[in-house]
Amino acid sequence: MTVGSSFENGYLRIYLDGELDHHSAKKAVAFIEEKIDTHLPKETILDMRNLTFMDSSGIAIVLKTFRRMKEIGGKISVENVSKQPGRVLDASGVERIIKVVALTKEA
Repeated sequence: MTVGSSFENGYLRIYLDGELDHHSAKKAVAFIEEKIDTHLPKETILDMRNLTFMDSSGIAIVLKTFRRMKEIGGKISVENVSKQPGRVLDASGVERIIKVVALTKEA
């Protein structure tokens, strides 16, 4: 799994690519926390466009990011969620507290 980011106008976008499991989650959490602490964004967007697999470790990452953003008075959203990660997020009920937007296919 690879993790990347961009920051513009107060928005931190975190790109999660590949397979997110318990082996890669620790690295992803450390990366996300470092970027939040560096930029202190008003919103962090977890972009799952290229995430092909996610287990419950992904839920932990979403919730840890949510808690950190809440501490600094910011928001979080999860965008471009593909089918398999979407099923994991749906099962968790996380959309009750965090905005989750599914990946839409262009015609």
